[in-house]
Amino acid sequence: MEYHDLDQQWHPEEPRYVEFPNLPFGTTQNGQPVLNRFSSTLTKDHDYPAAQAMLYAAGVPDEQAMKNAAHVGIATVWWEGNPCNTHRMRFSLQTREIIADSIETTTCAQYHDACISIPGCDKNMPGCIMGFARHNRPSIMIYGGTIMPGYSNLLRKPINIATALEAHGAFLFDTLKNPEYPEQTKDEILTDIEKTACPGPGACGGMYTANTMATAIESMGLTLPGSSSNPATSPVKMRECQKVAEAIKTCMVNNILPRDLLTKRSFENAMVMMMALGGSTNGVLHYLAIAGTAGVDLTLDDFQRVSRKIPFIANLAPSGKYYMADLYDIGGVPSVMKLLVAAGLLDGGIPTVTGRTLAENISSFPSLPQGNEIIRSLDNPIKRTGHIEILRGNLAPEGSVAKITGKEGLRFIGKARVFDKEHQLNTALNAGQVPRTENLVLIVRYEGPKGGPGMPEQLKASATLMGARLTNVALITDGRYSGASHGFIVGHVCPEAAVGGPIAVVRDGDTVIIDAERNTVDMDVSDEDIQRRLKEWKRPKRTVTRGTLSKYERLVGDASHGAMTDLF
Repeated sequence: MEYHDLDQQWHPEEPRYVEFPNLPFGTTQNGQPVLNRFSSTLTKDHDYPAAQAMLYAAGVPDEQAMKNAAHVGIATVWWEGNPCNTHRMRFSLQTREIIADSIETTTCAQYHDACISIPGCDKNMPGCIMGFARHNRPSIMIYGGTIMPGYSNLLRKPINIATALEAHGAFLFDTLKNPEYPEQTKDEILTDIEKTACPGPGACGGMYTANTMATAIESMGLTLPGSSSNPATSPVKMRECQKVAEAIKTCMVNNILPRDLLTKRSFENAMVMMMALGGSTNGVLHYLAIAGTAGVDLTLDDFQRVSRKIPFIANLAPSGKYYMADLYDIGGVPSVMKLLVAAGLLDGGIPTVTGRTLAENISSFPSLPQGNEIIRSLDNPIKRTGHIEILRGNLAPEGSVAKITGKEGLRFIGKARVFDKEHQLNTALNAGQVPRTENLVLIVRYEGPKGGPGMPEQLKASATLMGARLTNVALITDGRYSGASHGFIVGHVCPEAAVGGPIAVVRDGDTVIIDAERNTVDMDVSDEDIQRRLKEWKRPKRTVTRGTLSKYERLVGDASHGAMTDLF
């Protein structure tokens, strides 16, 4: 979809999903509600004897179960290659669509009556919820849970995955040292960090994208209370899994459906939690995609509106000191919700998968301890407004997303240094070719949804800059950054370079101004010069023309609409 042919994406057809035969809600048998409303298509009478034969082979014990038991699919989104289900970054956003497609396909093809998903990483969760919204049958998500903090034996302090990434920058720029024990070499320190940053299973431990998404989905009512902060290896996570059986039955009996929960009110809650806790910019991309799938009108302007009214109160990584496991110890996400509901900032009246309201779900959780160091009081925030800023300007006419906590300032002016792929910037950083002597705006382009293809997260570069303490540098990309990134960073620039957006014609030496107070991102180049450059611009040769990423590149829309693949 080219830059000058976006009308179809901005005004898509009304969402229409395939309808499947099912028994009407409220159907009873022997005085009990019938729960196998969809699967009965296959299991009633002898209409599909081959299907029933296969179901007996799959473990259905007897005819009574065949005719009456509901079929609840368990969508497990995991592998054992690493602790939090991540994938190679160029495939990361694409896997969100594969997960949504797979859940929709399996649930509908198998005539499942309900679905329980168990994701554990950032793109897994929106993929599951998008799949729920598509098939719209009773569904619950169980978050796999956060990892516990690591502990460096040499540095003698808690660490996490971001420590390893930022340590790499310090390693490259020869600033990786332990002041307490100067005899330790940088190789010894980095090896120790690599061995101890991730002590076991679970998603990345700060307020990175995984915990951002888990918190959002809990605040929207699609998980049991506490799911987003229950650590992966804790007994309470196992108890949560046991409780889900009763909860999914509640959803089936009461016909609580995903699209009934995915409303503008619940998305408002998700945005409030994102701003209060300092969530990832990737949340913007994923919320937009979930909303688009569910038919909810959500735009970039909604994020800016909520950011202006919600204070940033969480001392959580990446910009803060603590981790989700620490928040769990003082009450977890439900206790934060309790604070925000009491202040009138969070809607406690939304329905949830438990059959109760959000406020009822969190009522039994403790209030946050007075004077704790993890969650500030609302009258003493870290920042009086949210950290997410939506920036527009001649560099990003259709929007971009910045993560600005205030620690890095609110305005940055520097000379552009342009890289046509992330690996070019990484090579320059590894070679020590980014100086400290002047303000620079590093532009990384052709890494958007189409250009990547796949809109890869550029955590390595941002972490290297933080580790090397290059505070004279800002980053701008049409790709995205990991939730573990922090600093003066602007991502999701739209239109992207690959479709001829203005970012494609920024040149080395152009002055770039990022202004979070005015919500602008501009290059100091006249409109006439930009148009002249665009007329001279030629799209680079596509990097892939076959296979899964090629299909993704052909289908995917822009970041300002969530990078959806079915927005026609």
